[in-house]
Amino acid sequence: MKKVLLCAAFMSCLFSTTPVVAQTHEPDAVGYVVRLGEVAPDFEMKLTDDQTVRLSDLRGKIVMLQFTASWCGVCRKEMPFIEKDIWQKYKEHPSFALYGIDRDEPLERVKSFARQTKVTYPLGLDPGADIFAKYADRKAGITRNVLIDKEGKIVMMTRLYNEDEFSSLCKKIAELLEE
Repeated sequence: MKKVLLCAAFMSCLFSTTPVVAQTHEPDAVGYVVRLGEVAPDFEMKLTDDQTVRLSDLRGKIVMLQFTASWCGVCRKEMPFIEKDIWQKYKEHPSFALYGIDRDEPLERVKSFARQTKVTYPLGLDPGADIFAKYADRKAGITRNVLIDKEGKIVMMTRLYNEDEFSSLCKKIAELLEE
């Protein structure tokens, strides 16, 4: 009987339908725990307009994620450029999606932040910074941008705001949308 139970337990483990959780790497020099070429970790988030978005539902689109927070001065500097040079240019493009992901702040503060920065692209809530922690070390700083291709793979990651890097991000989005 013991052998039958052990065999059954082994077979259960072998054929289990429980999904395997992707392992993250040790943080790189700027705190990312994901790497270029990897499939972006999936998540679900609630937007400030009460809609819910799941990253995996956006397959087939070029997706830009911007990790942000109202207390981040660099974010406040970068967001108008994202609004003008990326969102206003591509918001109607059927193969593009952009989401700001606000790190661990309540809904009303995030709405106020959007009004203050005059951004119109969708902002999502990240209670406990759990979405952020799928991409970077939980203690790492923001602003961060992650660009994901139509297959769901990470093709570019930025940290802080640098004009040359931002220009490269804009060019990469344009290239991916032309493919």
